[in-house]
Amino acid sequence: MSEFGEKNSKINLKEIKSIYIIRKIFSFLYGKQKLNILIYNKELQKNFSINIIDYIMISGKIKKGEKNGKGKEYDINTNIIVFEGEYINGKKSGIGKEYYDNGKIKFEGEYLNQKRNGKGKKYNNKGLVEFEGEYLNGKRWNGIGYDKNGNKEFEIKDGKGNVKEYYDNDNLEFEGEYLNGEKNGKGKEYYYDKLKFEGEYLNGKKNGKGKEYNSFGLVVFEGEYLNGKKWNGNVYN
Repeated sequence: MSEFGEKNSKINLKEIKSIYIIRKIFSFLYGKQKLNILIYNKELQKNFSINIIDYIMISGKIKKGEKNGKGKEYDINTNIIVFEGEYINGKKSGIGKEYYDNGKIKFEGEYLNQKRNGKGKKYNNKGLVEFEGEYLNGKRWNGIGYDKNGNKEFEIKDGKGNVKEYYDNDNLEFEGEYLNGEKNGKGKEYYYDKLKFEGEYLNGKKNGKGKEYNSFGLVVFEGEYLNGKKWNGNVYN
């Protein structure tokens, strides 16, 4: 059914209902129309030659199962908008915006092949700028980072610098060295502002010597890591 994704296509919900088990019904904006669409099984997806996960999350132009032009994505469970912007062949490409659950902007800027690429601003969930600059293949590459009060905190150039990362709730997640736009060198990870790990990284993963801590601040592992996994060391109870 090659024209299932065309804007003017008609969907026979009664026929679908009579043949397939319905898991959930929800409202879906399709162009300017509001439809009740079914979340249905993979066999139905196969018959229609379409990725239903893409389809149910998108309002906008859809052509042969792929997003093209301007569109919007919604959270399946809450129906809250999570992204709006431009697509090429089903991938975010062009200008777009991401949103938090509270409706505030999470990121606005340029995309290429589904990744942040080009100029952009990342915001915390209170609406303050967290990072402003340039991205390359989804990675922060050139720009300035700010703390949760809006004060300048670090600078990254050509993917290199001493940076900080935060959870969506503004708690510190990571602080350490960046190279090529990702964790490389020494760094620390946190959970609810408590130290969870300190050690060495390579290409974004734990590599080399490191220590892990429990929520009481006690060491639970000390040794070496390889490709993000514990390799050699001592485990403490």
